[in-house]
Amino acid sequence: MPLYKAPLRDMRFVMFELMQGDEIAALPGYEEFTRDLIDPVLEEAAKICEEVLFPLNRSGDEEGCTLENGVVRTPKGFKQAYDLFREGGWTSLACDPAYGGQGAPSVVNTFVSEMICAANLSFGMYPGLSHGFYKALHAHGNEALKAEYLPKIVDGTWSGTMCLTEPHCGTDLGLLKTSATPQDDGSYSITGTKIFISAGEHDLTENIIHLVLARLPGAPKGTAGISLFLVPKFLPTEDGRPGQRNGAAVGSIEHKMGIKASSTCVMNFDGAKGWLVGEANKGMRAMFTMMNEARLGVGMQGLGIAEVAYQNAVAYARDRLQGRALSGAKQPEKPADPIVVHPDVRRMLLTARAYTQGCRALAGWAAQAIDVSKHHPDPVKRVEADDFVALVTPIVKALMTDLGFEVANIGVQVYGGHGFIREHGQEQYVRDCRIAQLYEGTNGIQALDLVGRKMGAHAGRYLRTFFHPVSDFIQTKMEDEALGEFVQPLAKAFVRLQQATAEVARRGLARPDEAGAAATEYLRLFGLVALAYLWARSAEISLPKVGTDQDPDGFYRAKVATARFYMERLLPQTSGLFAAIMAGGKSIMAFEEADF
Repeated sequence: MPLYKAPLRDMRFVMFELMQGDEIAALPGYEEFTRDLIDPVLEEAAKICEEVLFPLNRSGDEEGCTLENGVVRTPKGFKQAYDLFREGGWTSLACDPAYGGQGAPSVVNTFVSEMICAANLSFGMYPGLSHGFYKALHAHGNEALKAEYLPKIVDGTWSGTMCLTEPHCGTDLGLLKTSATPQDDGSYSITGTKIFISAGEHDLTENIIHLVLARLPGAPKGTAGISLFLVPKFLPTEDGRPGQRNGAAVGSIEHKMGIKASSTCVMNFDGAKGWLVGEANKGMRAMFTMMNEARLGVGMQGLGIAEVAYQNAVAYARDRLQGRALSGAKQPEKPADPIVVHPDVRRMLLTARAYTQGCRALAGWAAQAIDVSKHHPDPVKRVEADDFVALVTPIVKALMTDLGFEVANIGVQVYGGHGFIREHGQEQYVRDCRIAQLYEGTNGIQALDLVGRKMGAHAGRYLRTFFHPVSDFIQTKMEDEALGEFVQPLAKAFVRLQQATAEVARRGLARPDEAGAAATEYLRLFGLVALAYLWARSAEISLPKVGTDQDPDGFYRAKVATARFYMERLLPQTSGLFAAIMAGGKSIMAFEEADF
């Protein structure tokens, strides 16, 4: 049977050692969030994830959601689990206290999110969508809408969705046809069909509130003519209860490869009453608040799946007896050695470990920047942090989901044929993780966002938030003999990234296809260098503690060894990526379409 134990020790390392999380409490509004408060929060989150959500993961996958008479039923146990989750205050953790939230820092919420995704990704979709809804309405809604809807979203009695995609348009939202007709009472009549709507209909909350992209009469063509509307399933009564049923109904639910316990719906809006959120024809700006939140959240889905897949692969490798070690029997009293002795199995496990812990560090860095961007008293620091978040959002989303899928597949490979069998649970992680590379903008779209928008934004201002600290670290530590094996590989890879950045920018100015052809390799190159920087810093922190009283369980010893493996066996991929980028896009674009 599958297992999961929240990686609290590594989370604490990232938060309090690598990211110096004790400084969180120095930010205005976060004074109460010292380590003495954060540690118990993480421990309680681990309990509900391990003891309540994780046991429902496999059964939820096998049962899935069902649609009966216009109502979606979630799998057995999900409603009870959601009630415990809501009553425990987890829906309100990182929300504004003005609306009943607890005001926790993003970095705390990020690691709680990882645990939820690892324990039960399908379950996590429901509160995850609601939090994105909360972010969008909090940032762009008028005071009346926020006062009416946010307290219910925050306390989890109501939930939220985002409705973008239509049958004929996905990424190209400028093609959407859903209409919004003004009404005499100041509301709008919303008509159209949306597809792939996660948590569009379910039985966990008493009301579901949709954020819907639609066009007003006479609106400009393309994305410049899109507005955002709030459309409830039930129209609230004057005393804040769900009242009359609105013209928003589920048409069907999708039968999917994975996340089967998450209801993915076709939603039909037939003259549904809605209210404008933000300005008319400015809906994309408002929706991107939710989408950027969702993209970071999807990155955490990749990380969560990677962690649980890695844990199970390690447990299996320690128990499964097959063959003898190449250097001679390690456990001669047994009929065979455990497969963890074999070099290739160790290679796979170390790859999974290095990617997973590296991505956790990257997630912590991004989350810390979100907190600084919103709460630092210095406006210059806030802008710098916001620039960094904008830069790394596509990297977090794409890199962490690509690597999450890779680690999930490694987990199956470690199990061998047993990994292909449902009984052991590993194959579910592959199926569940696959969607993370697709929704909230496919990873190819994230790569285009990085090279097309973020790279050249404000004359390269975004890039400086990454390049400058990495360059400073390399220059400061290059002569440190103890760190040489970590800093020198980082320095070489960083030079490749700088050269690739200049070349992609130069070619892209004259021929946009060149930038597009290099985009995916460039994002991977950027991401691997980011992980290398974080692994070098992790090694710097850990080295002095190895073999001392500060390392009784070997945590820092393992951290240094994993950093060494990353530098020697994974970072060299940057050479091949660099070569592919520098080769240009001719071999891609010159190929005749008829020859595919």
